[in-house]
Amino acid sequence: MTAATLTAPSRPVGGATHAPITRLLRSELTVVFRRPRTWIALALLAVVPIVIAIGTEVGRGPRGGGGGGIISSLVDNGFVLPIVALTITLAVLLPLVGAMWSADALAGESSNGTLRALLMAPVGRVRLLVVKSFGVAVAVLAACVLIAAVGMITGLIVIGSHGMITLSGTTLSFGAALGRVAIATGWVAVQVWAVCAVALAVSACTEHPMVVMAATLAGAIVLGVLSSIPSLDWLQPYLLTNAWSSLTDVLRDPMPTSGLVHGIAEAACYGVIGWSFALARVVTKDG
Repeated sequence: MTAATLTAPSRPVGGATHAPITRLLRSELTVVFRRPRTWIALALLAVVPIVIAIGTEVGRGPRGGGGGGIISSLVDNGFVLPIVALTITLAVLLPLVGAMWSADALAGESSNGTLRALLMAPVGRVRLLVVKSFGVAVAVLAACVLIAAVGMITGLIVIGSHGMITLSGTTLSFGAALGRVAIATGWVAVQVWAVCAVALAVSACTEHPMVVMAATLAGAIVLGVLSSIPSLDWLQPYLLTNAWSSLTDVLRDPMPTSGLVHGIAEAACYGVIGWSFALARVVTKDG
Protein backbone atom coordinates (compact mmCIF):
# COMPACT_ATOMS: atom_id res chain seq x y z
CA MET A 1 0.00 0.00 0.00
CA THR A 2 1.58 3.30 -1.07
CA ALA A 3 1.65 6.57 0.80
CA ALA A 4 -0.56 8.13 -1.86
CA THR A 5 -3.19 5.51 -1.20
CA LEU A 6 -3.00 6.12 2.55
CA THR A 7 -3.35 9.90 2.19
CA ALA A 8 -5.99 9.90 -0.55
CA PRO A 9 -9.34 11.22 0.66
CA SER A 10 -11.94 8.54 0.91
CA ARG A 11 -15.31 9.04 -0.80
CA PRO A 12 -18.31 8.22 1.36
CA VAL A 13 -19.89 4.95 0.40
CA GLY A 14 -23.13 5.63 -1.39
CA GLY A 15 -22.49 9.37 -1.46
CA ALA A 16 -24.29 10.93 -4.44
CA THR A 17 -22.55 13.51 -6.50
CA HIS A 18 -24.60 16.02 -8.44
CA ALA A 19 -23.49 17.37 -11.77
CA PRO A 20 -23.69 21.17 -12.14
CA ILE A 21 -27.13 22.21 -13.30
CA THR A 22 -25.65 24.30 -16.12
CA ARG A 23 -23.92 21.24 -17.54
CA LEU A 24 -27.15 19.26 -17.37
CA LEU A 25 -29.04 22.03 -19.15
CA ARG A 26 -26.44 22.24 -21.92
CA SER A 27 -26.50 18.47 -22.30
CA GLU A 28 -30.28 18.46 -22.61
CA LEU A 29 -30.23 21.17 -25.26
CA THR A 30 -27.65 19.16 -27.18
CA VAL A 31 -29.90 16.11 -27.04
CA VAL A 32 -32.99 18.05 -28.14
CA PHE A 33 -31.35 19.83 -31.07
CA ARG A 34 -29.49 16.75 -32.25
CA ARG A 35 -32.73 14.97 -33.06
CA PRO A 36 -33.51 15.11 -36.80
CA ARG A 37 -37.24 15.50 -36.10
CA THR A 38 -36.53 18.70 -34.17
CA TRP A 39 -34.99 20.30 -37.24
CA ILE A 40 -37.71 18.88 -39.49
CA ALA A 41 -40.38 20.43 -37.25
CA LEU A 42 -38.57 23.78 -37.20
CA ALA A 43 -38.20 23.73 -40.98
CA LEU A 44 -41.91 23.01 -41.48
CA LEU A 45 -42.86 25.83 -39.12
CA ALA A 46 -40.54 28.22 -40.95
CA VAL A 47 -42.29 27.44 -44.24
CA VAL A 48 -45.69 28.59 -42.90
CA PRO A 49 -45.13 32.37 -43.16
CA ILE A 50 -43.54 31.93 -46.59
CA VAL A 51 -46.60 30.05 -47.86
CA ILE A 52 -48.93 32.67 -46.37
CA ALA A 53 -47.00 35.50 -48.03
CA ILE A 54 -46.97 33.83 -51.44
CA GLY A 55 -50.63 32.89 -51.14
CA THR A 56 -51.55 36.46 -50.20
CA GLU A 57 -49.67 37.94 -53.14
CA VAL A 58 -51.13 35.44 -55.61
CA GLY A 59 -54.65 35.58 -54.24
CA ARG A 60 -55.13 39.33 -54.06
CA GLY A 61 -54.93 39.76 -57.85
CA PRO A 62 -54.15 42.90 -59.81
CA ARG A 63 -56.77 45.03 -58.03
CA GLY A 64 -55.58 44.40 -54.49
CA GLY A 65 -56.51 42.04 -51.71
CA GLY A 66 -59.98 41.02 -50.79
CA GLY A 67 -61.59 39.21 -47.98
CA GLY A 68 -61.80 40.32 -44.41
CA GLY A 69 -60.29 39.86 -41.03
CA ILE A 70 -56.63 39.70 -40.17
CA ILE A 71 -55.63 38.18 -43.53
CA SER A 72 -56.86 41.22 -45.44
CA SER A 73 -54.57 43.44 -43.35
CA LEU A 74 -51.56 41.75 -45.01
CA VAL A 75 -51.97 43.77 -48.20
CA ASP A 76 -48.92 46.07 -48.45
CA ASN A 77 -48.39 45.46 -44.73
CA GLY A 78 -45.59 42.94 -44.33
CA PHE A 79 -45.15 43.64 -40.62
CA VAL A 80 -48.44 41.82 -39.98
CA LEU A 81 -47.22 38.57 -41.54
CA PRO A 82 -45.34 37.22 -38.47
CA ILE A 83 -48.39 37.80 -36.27
CA VAL A 84 -50.67 36.11 -38.81
CA ALA A 85 -48.26 33.16 -39.00
CA LEU A 86 -48.12 32.88 -35.21
CA THR A 87 -51.93 33.01 -35.03
CA ILE A 88 -52.34 30.22 -37.59
CA THR A 89 -49.64 27.95 -36.14
CA LEU A 90 -50.96 28.43 -32.61
CA ALA A 91 -54.21 26.75 -33.61
CA VAL A 92 -52.67 23.30 -34.21
CA LEU A 93 -49.06 23.15 -35.38
CA LEU A 94 -47.24 24.70 -32.42
CA PRO A 95 -49.18 22.69 -29.79
CA LEU A 96 -48.58 19.52 -31.80
CA VAL A 97 -44.85 20.20 -32.12
CA GLY A 98 -44.64 21.11 -28.44
CA ALA A 99 -46.42 17.87 -27.55
CA MET A 100 -43.91 15.97 -29.69
CA TRP A 101 -40.98 17.47 -27.79
CA SER A 102 -42.71 16.79 -24.46
CA ALA A 103 -43.32 13.21 -25.52
CA ASP A 104 -39.64 12.78 -26.37
CA ALA A 105 -38.63 14.25 -23.01
CA LEU A 106 -40.14 11.50 -20.83
CA ALA A 107 -42.18 8.94 -22.77
CA GLY A 108 -39.52 8.75 -25.48
CA GLU A 109 -36.78 8.20 -22.90
CA SER A 110 -38.93 5.55 -21.24
CA SER A 111 -39.59 3.67 -24.48
CA ASN A 112 -35.86 3.71 -25.25
CA GLY A 113 -35.02 2.36 -21.81
CA THR A 114 -32.92 5.39 -20.84
CA LEU A 115 -35.40 6.96 -18.41
CA ARG A 116 -34.81 4.21 -15.84
CA ALA A 117 -31.10 4.96 -15.85
CA LEU A 118 -31.81 8.68 -15.52
CA LEU A 119 -34.15 8.09 -12.57
CA MET A 120 -31.51 5.97 -10.83
CA ALA A 121 -28.69 8.46 -11.50
CA PRO A 122 -27.69 10.79 -8.66
CA VAL A 123 -29.16 13.91 -10.25
CA GLY A 124 -32.42 14.13 -8.32
CA ARG A 125 -35.81 13.57 -9.88
CA VAL A 126 -36.92 17.17 -9.47
CA ARG A 127 -33.73 18.34 -11.21
CA LEU A 128 -34.37 15.79 -13.94
CA LEU A 129 -37.84 17.16 -14.64
CA VAL A 130 -36.53 20.74 -14.52
CA VAL A 131 -33.87 19.87 -17.09
CA LYS A 132 -36.36 18.11 -19.37
CA SER A 133 -38.81 20.99 -19.06
CA PHE A 134 -36.05 23.47 -19.87
CA GLY A 135 -35.19 21.62 -23.07
CA VAL A 136 -38.82 21.63 -24.19
CA ALA A 137 -39.27 25.31 -23.29
CA VAL A 138 -36.18 26.41 -25.23
CA ALA A 139 -37.24 24.40 -28.27
CA VAL A 140 -40.71 25.99 -28.21
CA LEU A 141 -39.26 29.48 -27.82
CA ALA A 142 -36.88 28.81 -30.71
CA ALA A 143 -39.82 27.74 -32.86
CA CYS A 144 -41.82 30.89 -32.06
CA VAL A 145 -38.84 33.17 -32.68
CA LEU A 146 -38.12 31.36 -35.96
CA ILE A 147 -41.69 31.84 -37.18
CA ALA A 148 -41.62 35.52 -36.25
CA ALA A 149 -38.20 36.14 -37.80
CA VAL A 150 -39.00 34.34 -41.06
CA GLY A 151 -42.38 36.07 -41.16
CA MET A 152 -40.82 39.50 -40.67
CA ILE A 153 -38.16 38.99 -43.35
CA THR A 154 -40.56 37.37 -45.81
CA GLY A 155 -43.19 40.03 -45.23
CA LEU A 156 -40.79 42.86 -45.96
CA ILE A 157 -39.39 41.14 -49.06
CA VAL A 158 -42.54 39.71 -50.63
CA ILE A 159 -45.28 42.04 -49.39
CA GLY A 160 -43.35 45.16 -48.42
CA SER A 161 -44.32 47.79 -45.89
CA HIS A 162 -43.68 51.37 -44.84
CA GLY A 163 -44.78 50.62 -41.29
CA MET A 164 -47.25 48.42 -39.45
CA ILE A 165 -50.80 49.43 -40.32
CA THR A 166 -52.91 48.38 -37.33
CA LEU A 167 -56.48 47.15 -37.38
CA SER A 168 -57.41 50.53 -35.91
CA GLY A 169 -56.14 52.30 -39.02
CA THR A 170 -53.04 53.88 -37.50
CA THR A 171 -49.47 53.30 -38.67
CA LEU A 172 -46.72 52.25 -36.27
CA SER A 173 -43.03 52.95 -36.73
CA PHE A 174 -40.47 50.25 -37.39
CA GLY A 175 -39.43 50.07 -33.73
CA ALA A 176 -43.01 49.95 -32.48
CA ALA A 177 -43.83 47.24 -35.01
CA LEU A 178 -40.88 45.16 -33.81
CA GLY A 179 -42.14 45.59 -30.26
CA ARG A 180 -45.59 44.31 -31.22
CA VAL A 181 -44.06 41.29 -32.97
CA ALA A 182 -41.89 40.57 -29.91
CA ILE A 183 -44.95 40.75 -27.62
CA ALA A 184 -46.85 38.36 -29.89
CA THR A 185 -43.91 35.95 -30.01
CA GLY A 186 -43.49 35.83 -26.24
CA TRP A 187 -47.23 35.53 -25.66
CA VAL A 188 -47.54 32.60 -28.06
CA ALA A 189 -44.55 30.89 -26.45
CA VAL A 190 -46.23 31.10 -23.04
CA GLN A 191 -49.41 29.56 -24.42
CA VAL A 192 -47.50 26.66 -25.97
CA TRP A 193 -45.52 26.20 -22.73
CA ALA A 194 -48.83 25.61 -20.96
CA VAL A 195 -49.74 22.96 -23.52
CA CYS A 196 -46.32 21.37 -23.08
CA ALA A 197 -46.75 21.26 -19.30
CA VAL A 198 -49.93 19.24 -19.71
CA ALA A 199 -48.21 17.08 -22.33
CA LEU A 200 -45.35 16.44 -19.88
CA ALA A 201 -47.87 15.18 -17.35
CA VAL A 202 -49.22 12.73 -19.92
CA SER A 203 -45.68 11.87 -21.01
CA ALA A 204 -44.76 10.95 -17.43
CA CYS A 205 -47.60 8.41 -17.33
CA THR A 206 -46.89 6.45 -20.52
CA GLU A 207 -44.07 4.87 -22.48
CA HIS A 208 -45.61 5.63 -25.87
CA PRO A 209 -44.85 9.07 -27.35
CA MET A 210 -47.70 8.80 -29.85
CA VAL A 211 -50.17 8.58 -26.96
CA VAL A 212 -48.90 11.92 -25.67
CA MET A 213 -49.29 13.60 -29.04
CA ALA A 214 -52.73 12.11 -29.63
CA ALA A 215 -53.96 13.05 -26.16
CA THR A 216 -52.66 16.61 -26.45
CA LEU A 217 -54.13 17.14 -29.90
CA ALA A 218 -57.45 15.62 -28.82
CA GLY A 219 -57.50 17.89 -25.76
CA ALA A 220 -56.89 20.98 -27.91
CA ILE A 221 -59.70 19.95 -30.26
CA VAL A 222 -62.11 19.34 -27.36
CA LEU A 223 -61.29 22.73 -25.84
CA GLY A 224 -61.83 24.36 -29.22
CA VAL A 225 -65.24 22.70 -29.58
CA LEU A 226 -66.26 23.74 -26.07
CA SER A 227 -65.22 27.31 -26.84
CA SER A 228 -67.64 27.41 -29.77
CA ILE A 229 -70.75 26.25 -27.85
CA PRO A 230 -72.80 29.32 -26.81
CA SER A 231 -74.52 27.52 -23.92
CA LEU A 232 -71.14 26.95 -22.28
CA ASP A 233 -70.23 30.63 -22.12
CA TRP A 234 -69.78 30.27 -18.34
CA LEU A 235 -67.03 27.71 -18.94
CA GLN A 236 -65.23 29.41 -21.81
CA PRO A 237 -63.20 31.91 -19.72
CA TYR A 238 -61.46 28.92 -18.12
CA LEU A 239 -60.54 27.20 -21.38
CA LEU A 240 -56.95 27.71 -22.53
CA THR A 241 -57.77 27.89 -26.23
CA ASN A 242 -60.46 30.51 -25.66
CA ALA A 243 -57.78 33.14 -24.95
CA TRP A 244 -55.85 32.47 -28.15
CA SER A 245 -58.04 34.83 -30.14
CA SER A 246 -56.65 37.69 -28.05
CA LEU A 247 -53.42 37.54 -30.03
CA THR A 248 -54.89 39.88 -32.65
CA ASP A 249 -55.06 42.61 -29.97
CA VAL A 250 -51.39 43.36 -30.66
CA LEU A 251 -52.55 44.74 -34.03
CA ARG A 252 -54.77 47.39 -32.43
CA ASP A 253 -53.79 50.88 -31.42
CA PRO A 254 -53.90 51.49 -28.55
CA MET A 255 -53.28 47.86 -27.71
CA PRO A 256 -55.88 46.30 -25.39
CA THR A 257 -54.14 44.36 -22.64
CA SER A 258 -56.97 42.71 -20.70
CA GLY A 259 -57.29 39.73 -23.05
CA LEU A 260 -53.53 39.25 -23.29
CA VAL A 261 -53.07 39.42 -19.52
CA HIS A 262 -55.95 36.98 -18.99
CA GLY A 263 -54.35 34.61 -21.48
CA ILE A 264 -51.03 34.76 -19.63
CA ALA A 265 -52.71 34.10 -16.27
CA GLU A 266 -54.73 31.24 -17.72
CA ALA A 267 -51.64 29.68 -19.32
CA ALA A 268 -49.79 29.99 -16.02
CA CYS A 269 -52.56 28.09 -14.21
CA TYR A 270 -52.56 25.30 -16.80
CA GLY A 271 -48.77 25.22 -16.69
CA VAL A 272 -48.58 24.92 -12.91
CA ILE A 273 -51.23 22.19 -12.82
CA GLY A 274 -49.67 20.20 -15.64
CA TRP A 275 -46.12 20.50 -14.33
CA SER A 276 -47.28 19.57 -10.81
CA PHE A 277 -48.88 16.37 -12.09
CA ALA A 278 -45.73 15.58 -14.05
CA LEU A 279 -43.61 16.18 -10.96
CA ALA A 280 -45.83 13.98 -8.80
CA ARG A 281 -45.56 11.17 -11.32
CA VAL A 282 -41.80 11.47 -11.80
CA VAL A 283 -41.14 11.55 -8.05
CA THR A 284 -43.20 8.41 -7.44
CA LYS A 285 -42.18 6.58 -10.63
CA ASP A 286 -40.45 3.27 -10.08
CA GLY A 287 -36.74 3.37 -10.90
